[in-house]
Amino acid sequence: MELSPQQKLSGILAPLFALRGSSDLGVGDVGALRELVDWAASHNLRVVQLLPVNETGNDHSPYNAISSVALDPLTIELTPESLPDLTAEILEEEKAHFYMRSAAEGPVFYKIVKPLKRAVLHRSFERFLELEWKRRTARSRAFKAWATEQEGWLPGFALFRVLMAEYGTERWDEWPEGCRTRGTAEAWLAQQPAKVRKDWELRQREVMYVQWIAWSQWAAVRAHAEGLGVALMGDIPFGVSLHSADYFCEPEIFDSHWSGGAPPEHAFQGDLFTMRWGQNWGVPLYRWDVLKEQDLRWWRQRVRKVREVFHLFRIDHVLGFYRIYGFPWRPERNAEFAPLDAGVARERTGGELPRFHPNPDDTDPQRLANRQHGEELLRPLLEETGAYRLIGEDLGTVPPYVRPSMESLQIAGFKVPMWELEWDTRLTPGDRYQRLSVATYATHDHEPLRVLWERWMRIIAQGESGQVADAHARDGAWWEVRRLATWAGFEVPRIMEFEQVHEALLRGLLACNSWISIFMVTDLFGTSQRFNVPGAVTDSNWSERIERPVKEWGASQALSSLLSRMASALSRQ
Repeated sequence: MELSPQQKLSGILAPLFALRGSSDLGVGDVGALRELVDWAASHNLRVVQLLPVNETGNDHSPYNAISSVALDPLTIELTPESLPDLTAEILEEEKAHFYMRSAAEGPVFYKIVKPLKRAVLHRSFERFLELEWKRRTARSRAFKAWATEQEGWLPGFALFRVLMAEYGTERWDEWPEGCRTRGTAEAWLAQQPAKVRKDWELRQREVMYVQWIAWSQWAAVRAHAEGLGVALMGDIPFGVSLHSADYFCEPEIFDSHWSGGAPPEHAFQGDLFTMRWGQNWGVPLYRWDVLKEQDLRWWRQRVRKVREVFHLFRIDHVLGFYRIYGFPWRPERNAEFAPLDAGVARERTGGELPRFHPNPDDTDPQRLANRQHGEELLRPLLEETGAYRLIGEDLGTVPPYVRPSMESLQIAGFKVPMWELEWDTRLTPGDRYQRLSVATYATHDHEPLRVLWERWMRIIAQGESGQVADAHARDGAWWEVRRLATWAGFEVPRIMEFEQVHEALLRGLLACNSWISIFMVTDLFGTSQRFNVPGAVTDSNWSERIERPVKEWGASQALSSLLSRMASALSRQ
């Protein structure tokens, strides 16, 4: 697919788990994505952006995956039409074993959905062994050939995944000491009786089979999107979980003494720890010296694999390539450090406080060194992607050298209108955005437009009626409303409901000069759902689902009319 900033594009961002497909089992899957692609193509939305789709651990966060490569089995479409080894009888039998609410309502119930899909895939694998493997059919040969091509990551992941199932957790530090790295685990397994080794070999083959099915389905949906002229945009988190197959297989490329994250930011005020210290993601830092000696082999593999599924992708927190904020404690200790001042915190860590790595940004030489460091790491990744395929999420506390560096590398960055300021107060007009950029009002971490607007309106109304809000808060809310409205090209003469400004806000984003305008699905529909609150640990994170199935989105005459007008406006630019 040819992608160039010369052609403006608009698109939609939707977490895959949040989509409701025609035949999903309580979580969005490849089938739901295919329906979304069809819907997007019919409404002239040429980009469909997703969150990471790698397999997650027990916290279900797509940004804390247990593998930098392995796809999440939850994304597999489980119908007899989409999986040749599955029958309708098997599917109904396994569904009957699990109590589950209707997939048409409620959030994702991971405690039901995960074991249900694992059980269905296990039955499918057993049938594959009986019908294909033992008979050495063309399909079994295709599986073997595929597995051989994945030698760089699949065997290690399969061993890790079987150990994870054996001990009920991805936390390898809770496994028996002799199984905590790939090398020691393989040595332990080699010493077991033949019957045990054969059983483990079969279990690892099942993991490989599941990945084969997942990668096959994703390749098919990628081809389907390409045929409709829709580009799939993926997501690579900068870090990978400490409790991942990657660390299990190659601990030497990670620095587990430091935990990656981000410094305090005004946009995220979720809890005391986040406000005081920032976000502690728990990802280990990289040993860049080791990775450079290997010509960034691990990162190159990661990029090559994501290119097999997506036409273009963003790197979440691309700032980490230049410098990454590190914590000298694991997230499990965040509550302990939340109320502490810097002096007491330093005493408890033996003299360390959260800081940037490899250098702070305090002096010109340090900033220059960080810029050179980032460019040295990003250039090899661009060799793997080609032009305009890699997009950097450059939001948060952005050093002044990062965006000029990305522009020199021809990497598109992000523009969130409320954060793009000139003269510290006025929003930068959209027609001044660099063409090589992606504009959006919100990501999965941010409040939806409706929530933002309604909070401002509530403060204004309360202030004018003499209720809770004081004059300062009222004036601040009016200021925010008017400058956003001015940016989008309309006036706010009085208190206005969100429905009165919704379309104007969307059209304002389309009118900016950015190459791609992406609408968060909640902003497109004007709903209040939020998929993640940074720093918060709640069941609602990563489990909210969009109320209506994708197949029913076209039934909304108002939305179809809105999208038609937006498409017409885009075609005139």
